[in-house]
Amino acid sequence: MNDSMSKIVLNDKQYFIRFTYIDTFDYWLFGLYDSQNEPIRTGIKIVPQMPLNLFCGTDEMPDGVFGVLTDLEHIGRNDFKTEKAKFIFAPVEG
Repeated sequence: MNDSMSKIVLNDKQYFIRFTYIDTFDYWLFGLYDSQNEPIRTGIKIVPQMPLNLFCGTDEMPDGVFGVLTDLEHIGRNDFKTEKAKFIFAPVEG
């Protein structure tokens, strides 16, 4: 799919997460939405070896870090499907 949205629970709170593949430039974006499907942060480019929400400080974001586990330098269209890349959320331990 070029675009998908899923309901998830992070830190005991419900969110929606959206993944969008930009075919023209061969990269993925993700966005996070609250339980009412209102955007918290959208259009975050998914890149390897980088905390994806590092510069997304907002009280609505869950406490933790979004990222991608991979050995790839670039994440292509099928890399999540073939499990060459895995999208993760690492909660902050309190």
